[in-house]
Amino acid sequence: MTRLLIGSDHAGFVLKEKLKAYLEKKAIHVKDLGTYSKQRCDYPVYAYEVAKNISSGKFKRGILICKSGVGNSIVANRLPGVRAALCDNLKITKLSREHNDSNILVLGSGFVKADLAKRMVWAWLNTKFLGGRHLRRIKLINQIDKKINTPR
Repeated sequence: MTRLLIGSDHAGFVLKEKLKAYLEKKAIHVKDLGTYSKQRCDYPVYAYEVAKNISSGKFKRGILICKSGVGNSIVANRLPGVRAALCDNLKITKLSREHNDSNILVLGSGFVKADLAKRMVWAWLNTKFLGGRHLRRIKLINQIDKKINTPR
């Protein structure tokens, strides 16, 4: 069974709830790290919680949703080993997996409607990393992570 994290701020709450229901119907276990209402909140809290669990290896993949997706991307990509991809169409979504082995899909609820988001999530979950020259690049990203996150 696929295990997946999901998190959003207030602006992504409605889309998050729709995606959770969609994924659960497809027998995908979704762990929701919040927020749990449309009450105004701060996206960095939820982006960090999802990214921390991916970075530590507790989960392999997650989804983040806020109004634009930009803030979530910025926060998530600060953690080692996280490759959060802000996507707004199917082609970019598939390429984020094939070329970048993205482990967090970031969606902007103001730019991606629920029907498209469902197709994007399904494509993201079912698209394999191609490896080859792309693996070399992922290794370079990991080397950069180590340089940035090594105490001096």
